[in-house]
Amino acid sequence: MVICPFCGAEETARIDLEGHRFLVFACMFTPQVDPAWDEPTITAHLTREFGQDGSAYFRRACDRLHLYVTRGPAAKELGAPAEPGAPDSG
Repeated sequence: MVICPFCGAEETARIDLEGHRFLVFACMFTPQVDPAWDEPTITAHLTREFGQDGSAYFRRACDRLHLYVTRGPAAKELGAPAEPGAPDSG
């Protein structure tokens, strides 16, 4: 069992789906990992990919979602007016 690199929450489940493995933590963080990795490799991966960024990882995710909803395809579906020079996706 590994812990969340952001908050230290314990892993609650592992979901294997079509050759991919997802770890689910009590905080709802759900990273994808290689199904062949052992515990030390998973821990090293989570620390390397997410732990050093801290909340910056979530800030980037929120920024991408914000652009998608305000200027991307979701904005069009929600009826937002088109902005000149706006990107088609976030």
